[in-house]
Amino acid sequence: QVQLVETGGGLVQTGGSLRLSCAASGRTFSTYAMGWFRQAPGKEREFVAAIRWGGGSTYYAESMKGRFTISKDNAKNTVYLQMNSLKPEDTAVYYCAVSRFSWLSTLVGDYDYWGQGTQVTVSS
Repeated sequence: QVQLVETGGGLVQTGGSLRLSCAASGRTFSTYAMGWFRQAPGKEREFVAAIRWGGGSTYYAESMKGRFTISKDNAKNTVYLQMNSLKPEDTAVYYCAVSRFSWLSTLVGDYDYWGQGTQVTVSS
């Protein structure tokens, strides 16, 4: 049974930083990609960033480039999302997910395991 546990969310002021963690367990992830998504109230879930376990290549949504960094620690089976220069529009529940593929995908439907989410609130 795959389990994903996100931590690190919270309340931060505009311009601040947070680092989210996603601890994964339940299977070998080396052949898959991991992603971060977010969902604001009343909006659809949107892609944030993705990383391949093997090789570590990454991909970001355009609005996150330069502000967010996705990384991983293979030994800990943990994926991170460092978020800098946060804006009020970054307020959302952030989810990590395991892709069923090894390539980097931005599509919600390509990810078959999801964490419970962690709330990020950016105050103005």
